[in-house]
Amino acid sequence: MDHITSDTLRGQAGRLLGDEPWAVATVRDDQVTLATHDCRPTDRFEIGSISKGVTGLLYDEAVDRAEVRPYDRLGEHLPLGDSAVAQVRLSALATHRSGLPTLPPGQAVTRSLRWLVLQRNPYGDDLETLLRATRPVRVGRARPRYSNLGFQLLGHAVAAAAGTSYADLVRERVAKPLGLDSVTVPAGAAELEDRDLVGRSRWGRRSAPWTGEGLGPAGGIRMDLQDAAALAQALAQDRAPGLGALEPTADFGLRGVRIGAAWLTSPRPGGDVVWHNGGTGGFRTWLGIDRTRRLAVVVLRARYRAADPAGWRLMGDLRAEVTE
Repeated sequence: MDHITSDTLRGQAGRLLGDEPWAVATVRDDQVTLATHDCRPTDRFEIGSISKGVTGLLYDEAVDRAEVRPYDRLGEHLPLGDSAVAQVRLSALATHRSGLPTLPPGQAVTRSLRWLVLQRNPYGDDLETLLRATRPVRVGRARPRYSNLGFQLLGHAVAAAAGTSYADLVRERVAKPLGLDSVTVPAGAAELEDRDLVGRSRWGRRSAPWTGEGLGPAGGIRMDLQDAAALAQALAQDRAPGLGALEPTADFGLRGVRIGAAWLTSPRPGGDVVWHNGGTGGFRTWLGIDRTRRLAVVVLRARYRAADPAGWRLMGDLRAEVTE
């Protein structure tokens, strides 16, 4: 992927993101512009819940391959026994309408303590531990409710249907076809390299890396700016796998927001924007796409401070430049 480095973009982003490690990219069809501060374009960030967007692509691709069907139940692909969770349909997971809680009951307080107070990784479970914690979960009413647990299970179900692990599925069906060499889904901190940035909390404390096999589909992917820009460009140019995930199928929240398979579509002045954001203990991220104009914006921040306002502002500026 050819790209240029821009002092103008660096200045725009710097005013929005401040004096801490960050990386941004803008895409205008074939033109990709990068800017970084206190890091390199090849340093890896935790992308947080943008991982759900990748899982959405993998889910839609698996449907196209007839490996899974939207009306399949989780128990057809994961060993969940006769639990209520086994009866949840994949399509409900993909649109956050499964009735599942954000986390298994009883874990919210413990995980919050590990993250907010101790700055430790609250999501280090392997897949078997995740499934064991999931089997007793009660399924609530089907309504829009954001669920990390739901997307963890969706990603592992899709991988199981393909006869592989989630990390390998990301590598084979997203990273390799799009040339994303930096993409990784680490099962533990031992798999990290020097290029993996250390994130910091809102108050500047070093945050432990969020890794774990169970976490992967909901928030465990890492990538560098160059690859995040390449992914955004492929989405904007309609050449990524699983593009059906970007098509909204249901209402989600207020202000006219709709959801496809993880990806949200928001009505904005000048037309819809498809997007997802992310956050881990020490990182915040945002990726937005204007599919009509083939534009995209990526914001990666190695600090637990919101990336969304910068993403929306840069997208607005980019659209204004294109229409001038």
